[in-house]
Amino acid sequence: QVQLVESGGGLVQPGGSLRLSCAASKSIVTFLAMSWYRQAPGQQRELVASMTSGGTTIYAASVRGRFALSTDNANGDTVYLDMNSLKPEDTGVYYCKAREPEMDHWGQGTQVTVSS
Repeated sequence: QVQLVESGGGLVQPGGSLRLSCAASKSIVTFLAMSWYRQAPGQQRELVASMTSGGTTIYAASVRGRFALSTDNANGDTVYLDMNSLKPEDTGVYYCKAREPEMDHWGQGTQVTVSS
């Protein structure tokens, strides 16, 4: 059973930065894709950023240029989401997802709150 554990969330002022981490129970190179989603209160979960096993990365228009998805090349089992120039509308629970051919795996989420 694949396990994903997110960390790094918290309270930050507008314009600030956070780094989220997603630690997987096995090497992420085995997954078809690794993605970050977020869900704001009363809203549907939305894709923030995604990286395929081939290295192609996409971002939601609302975060492009401010967020960056990267991987831990040393250990190969962690995905990061660097978030800069944070806005109040970035507030939500951020989830990590790993895609396999037969199913997707989700982490438990980490809360990000952008507020002054």
